[in-house]
Amino acid sequence: MSQHACKHFAHLHPVVPSAKGCEECLKMGSTWVHLRMCLICGHVGCCDSSPNKHATKHFHDTKHPIMRSIEPGEAWGWCFVDEVVEDLPA
Repeated sequence: MSQHACKHFAHLHPVVPSAKGCEECLKMGSTWVHLRMCLICGHVGCCDSSPNKHATKHFHDTKHPIMRSIEPGEAWGWCFVDEVVEDLPA
C-alpha cells in the first residue's frame, strides 16, 4: 500500500468477477482495451481508454469506490473517490 492510502481500501472482501470480459460490452457486441473489476461487487467493466468506459460508469451508477485492474501482471487498485492508486496482492 502507498503512504497515501485511503479509507476505502481498508474493508475489502473477496469478490467474484461478474464476467470474463466487460459485462456491458459483451452484451452490446462492443470491444474494450483493458478490464477493471469492482472490488465491492465484482462487476467487470472496461477502462477509460476503451470506447465505452464501463468501469467508470459503474462507479457513477453505484458509487462503489474501488476497482482493480484484472489485466495479467497488474496488481493495483484505484479509488474513484479519493483518486488514489494502491498496490494490491496479485
